[in-house]
Amino acid sequence: MNPAVQARPLPDAAQEAALPATLDLAPATRPPEQVSAGAAGAGVLPAYQAYRFALDPSPRQQRALASATGGARYSYNWGLRLVKKRLDARAAGQDVQVPWTLAALRREWNQAKEQDAPWWRDNSKEAYSSGLDGLARALGSFSASRAGTRKGRRVGFPKFKRTHRARESCRFTTGAIRVEPDRHHVTLPKLGTIRTHESTRKLARRLEQGTARILSATISRTADRWYVSFTVEVQRRVPVRSRRPSVVGVDVGIRHLAVLSTGEQVPNPRPLERLQRRRRRLQRRWSRQDRARRAQGRRRPGRRQQATRRRVARLEARAANVRRDGLHQLTSRLVREHGTIVVEQLNVAGMVRNRRLARAISDTGFATIRRLLGYKAPWHGARLVVADSFFPSSKTCSTCGHVRDKLSLAERTYRCERCGLVVDRDANAARNLALLVAGSGPETRNARGGDARPGLVRAVPGEARTPHRRLLGRTGPPVRKDRLPETDGPFR
Repeated sequence: MNPAVQARPLPDAAQEAALPATLDLAPATRPPEQVSAGAAGAGVLPAYQAYRFALDPSPRQQRALASATGGARYSYNWGLRLVKKRLDARAAGQDVQVPWTLAALRREWNQAKEQDAPWWRDNSKEAYSSGLDGLARALGSFSASRAGTRKGRRVGFPKFKRTHRARESCRFTTGAIRVEPDRHHVTLPKLGTIRTHESTRKLARRLEQGTARILSATISRTADRWYVSFTVEVQRRVPVRSRRPSVVGVDVGIRHLAVLSTGEQVPNPRPLERLQRRRRRLQRRWSRQDRARRAQGRRRPGRRQQATRRRVARLEARAANVRRDGLHQLTSRLVREHGTIVVEQLNVAGMVRNRRLARAISDTGFATIRRLLGYKAPWHGARLVVADSFFPSSKTCSTCGHVRDKLSLAERTYRCERCGLVVDRDANAARNLALLVAGSGPETRNARGGDARPGLVRAVPGEARTPHRRLLGRTGPPVRKDRLPETDGPFR
């Protein structure tokens, strides 16, 4: 029998031949360029990839998995309690050290674990290290947010994790982490060999060929199903990009998951909306059971209420799986069939503030599409271009380039006031996104952080071509070439 497939380092030759895996979107302050792993031909691309498998543990293994995730939650809460205690002591004038990093938290844990958690040997040391690592990351994000060096929304001080409320997960980075040769079992530290619900052949083949290296394994529970996710560094063969010179614009929406510049409309599965009737009925049942529990003075929910909660969790997990499957199929097909994909940078966090559309937008997964395309495009030698969030793709005529002053969400058909074009609103936006690259050549890129944009020559193949030069993200009449500001675009 072949030995078990285990984590091993990549060959040095493969690491030296590796090409960059990400596409750096250059700002407008320097000459724009687009670098793709497949631009110069086929090559080897190092990438970090996750392989997620469902588990079929025995009842005893389920208790061990729950104990490991519970240990991670306990160490997180223990560390947070210690940090708050030290902060209060420092505020009182005492000279004490506040453990703020993972190394400091580990030292404190190793000194106090025999007294505070004498049962710590029941689980792997990686379980407690995983909880402390999560706390260290949360504290670091809080400090960076207060200092203004962290992007995104403001991050508050970490909070305690409650049982049945926090996500149950635990990460292993050392120890016996391997995929068994029968491709139906995995081995994890302290947990032993666990059977998988599906075959692990995709990961096992790469490990056997020496083109992958396991970095960590994470166990998690969603509803009543346990999963293991392997973070792997793989060497991917990147095809030649010039074989797919087509450019496609992708406009996402609620009525259709995506409308392509080719005219194709990808239907939106709306998984949560389809299951909403059953979800409402189960939630009303849970609410009745909870009111009865409070009236009887019971602190914890009974077995029937817990069964109702599990049914709601399974229903929501089903909707999430259907949504994830549809997004993966769409993005994989786009990077395989097209050489350049153009999408918009949407402010999803601001869009979900609309209480009438929040659930529909969340059920679609706008931000997930761009995230999936971001790492899949380099794998297949494609190029991803992200249009600026102020680019008026829906208000601009895809034929003459005229920009309307206003366009309400209720207007689903775009009517040009200049050339008389009548076209679907989403199809018009997708064509404008495609023209963002097709009209100006390969030097067009997203200009994040800058106000000046290179001009474009907008034209639709097969129709009457009307040159139109203007600044991206601005409205008004066409801008003359000799009046463009000093930029690094093609008109300089």
